[in-house]
Amino acid sequence: MQKKLIIFWIIKNYLLHLPNLILMSMIQNSLKTRVVGIDIGYETTTFAVVDVRGNELAESSFPTTDFSDVNSFTSHLSEQVVMLVEANGGYESIRSVGISSPSGNYLTGCIEYSPNLPWKGEIPLAALMRDRLGLAVAVGNDAHVMALGEATFGVAHGMKDFVFIVLGTGVGSCVFSHGHPHLGSEGFAGEIGHTCVEYNGRECGCGHQGCLETYCSAKGIVQTARELLASTNAPSMMRDAERLSPRIITEFCDKGDELAIEVYKKTGFVLGMGLANYASVVDPEAIFISGGISKAGKWLLEPTDASFEEHVFHNIEHKVKILPSTLDVERHAVLGASALAWSVKEYSLFK
Repeated sequence: MQKKLIIFWIIKNYLLHLPNLILMSMIQNSLKTRVVGIDIGYETTTFAVVDVRGNELAESSFPTTDFSDVNSFTSHLSEQVVMLVEANGGYESIRSVGISSPSGNYLTGCIEYSPNLPWKGEIPLAALMRDRLGLAVAVGNDAHVMALGEATFGVAHGMKDFVFIVLGTGVGSCVFSHGHPHLGSEGFAGEIGHTCVEYNGRECGCGHQGCLETYCSAKGIVQTARELLASTNAPSMMRDAERLSPRIITEFCDKGDELAIEVYKKTGFVLGMGLANYASVVDPEAIFISGGISKAGKWLLEPTDASFEEHVFHNIEHKVKILPSTLDVERHAVLGASALAWSVKEYSLFK
């Protein structure tokens, strides 16, 4: 008899709560727990399905350089994203899309006058992709997006005031102030790469001279190496290299090449001066450095730190940490783009 009463009580409670259980199931099924993160690089475009914890569930890529026309590019990208999503959980699981791009503007959703991408002028990328995908799309500058990734998934998590620097084909940055990225009135805050560090210095793709980017980008570092080689007869493995790049120069540093080490000393001096000017204005807790050139490690960071302390405002001297990002350089922008995707209001043609 007691067993029958227990069974009756269980069935009764189950039936009483059945409507709530059905409702919860419906809510859970309607929640979209995945986004698409897209990184448009100068050479390669990478995209991935990412869950709420930052786990990449599937990824693919194709050469950006295959598309000189932006409409062809966005059509191909949309098709590839749809294929990847349908093969990994289905379209109904995707909430929104975030895109990292050089010269991307979060406030307008456009790529605006990128000096290094093949598409010129203002490209309304968010609108183009939204029309093709039928989902909400957010576009951000690559440095802004990677800073968001660092704040969400990296060691900047919990920091409210920091600077994020990207060293690669260009030099970009983003300032986090009071826990939020500072974008400025037009969305272009943080363009440290196009601040002048040398009057009448090297020509920059932006049209000005002496920009930090012309000394601390990949192209700028190689130019420093060539100028150094031309100024001396000292032996160096760089003289016999078929093609110089920051990665190869770093390898020569690891092998004790004095001229290669000098290249990064010169680069670090200029970078440290630029960062000191930056820090003196915004007073950050830390400065994070990412991008392919950050792989130079101590060869770049040690002279950068020394120059920074030499030039920074004395009240914050030895108080600002210069740190390499802990996120994988190859995954960083895609992770940041996925974090950006959650910031845009949800929209879908398929509701």
